[in-house]
Amino acid sequence: MSTNPLLAPARALWEGIAGTPVAFPPSGRVRVVVSPESGICPAGWVGAVALGGSAIVTAPDEGAAAVVRDALAGVAAEAVVDEAALRAVLPVTRVLGPAALSYASPEGFRPVRPGAAGAPAVPRLPGGHPELRALERVAGERDAADAALDEITSPAFVVRAHGRTVAAAGYRLWPGRAAHLSVLTAPRERGRGLARLTASAATAHALAAGLLPQWRARVPASRRVAAALGYRELGAQLSVTIAP
Repeated sequence: MSTNPLLAPARALWEGIAGTPVAFPPSGRVRVVVSPESGICPAGWVGAVALGGSAIVTAPDEGAAAVVRDALAGVAAEAVVDEAALRAVLPVTRVLGPAALSYASPEGFRPVRPGAAGAPAVPRLPGGHPELRALERVAGERDAADAALDEITSPAFVVRAHGRTVAAAGYRLWPGRAAHLSVLTAPRERGRGLARLTASAATAHALAAGLLPQWRARVPASRRVAAALGYRELGAQLSVTIAP
């Protein structure tokens, strides 16, 4: 099992979100529980989180839990967040994810300083500012939904150009004093390091408040930004629905 000091608080976060008393099992194992109110996945879905070599899975009812327990008997913990592996043992009908889960510590964080090496300034905007909604429209519905800037509870840390916001990052306060990062860059401005710059400011703000920054990423480019800032990838999350 990983000895990363971020593992215990990350697991505690997802144990709380599970909506029912549950703890990550010993390394290599999977624990399946019934939780109609699970925050790991949408209502009625099966949600799985693997962290540090073990996994918890929530099912919406006893029937689904029984099916999932039987299917996952003998399956490695890492496989429960692998779409292909789940499809091999379960009648999966819909999938959300997988998304890698990464976390930052004060010791491991590698910030980007605004103004260093020509980096632009990073002012703050309120989370409900109209410029953020304009950025979401430019980015497109799918990217905006993934970023979920409209859900942040922190200030938005932005880069502006040509009189508008072209990149922004912030975080939503989750249970367990976690700061769930949201990062979005206008398509024409990508590849300039703006995601790293704005996310650095949001991460620094979260760490200064004593929070646990969490980065959830589906695409490799986003995972690379997190790694560049010193986030440690500890596992992944996946949600599915299964046929009756």
